[in-house]
Amino acid sequence: MRHEVVDGLLIVSYPPSSVHQQALDNLFAQLTGPCPEHLEVLREPTDFRPSDQRRLLPDLLVVPSEESTSRRVAQVALVVEVIQPTTRMVDQLLKRALYEETGVPAYWMLDAEEMTLTVLEMEGGRYVERAVVGEGGVFEAEVPFPVRVGVSRSRG
Repeated sequence: MRHEVVDGLLIVSYPPSSVHQQALDNLFAQLTGPCPEHLEVLREPTDFRPSDQRRLLPDLLVVPSEESTSRRVAQVALVVEVIQPTTRMVDQLLKRALYEETGVPAYWMLDAEEMTLTVLEMEGGRYVERAVVGEGGVFEAEVPFPVRVGVSRSRG
């Protein structure tokens, strides 16, 4: 079970499914190669702690390299959540609001069942939807660094 804390509220979710893990593995592989030296791509169990009252466990983070040696980070350039039926409401509503409030520059939601990638980027203190990419599609990101991300059930 995964445990996250938001302002004293404990959020418990089931362990990730194999579909979730495959989607995460695929995205992680696509981001690690082109990631510049001043940034690092991390997977859970790295805690994102924007405050003492909040402990979140994003599925994937891009952080400044100096933060990458800690299992607890406070600064992030990108957060990715892989959405499953059991986490949909928390990921799409609560976590979106929390990451936006914290000022995370980019938030990607990868729906492991529907195979869609929703890309949100910060603009004027609010998230703006930049793209929704379906299976077989490609997104050319600039934030947090230039990278082509393919949406697929398989690697590559």
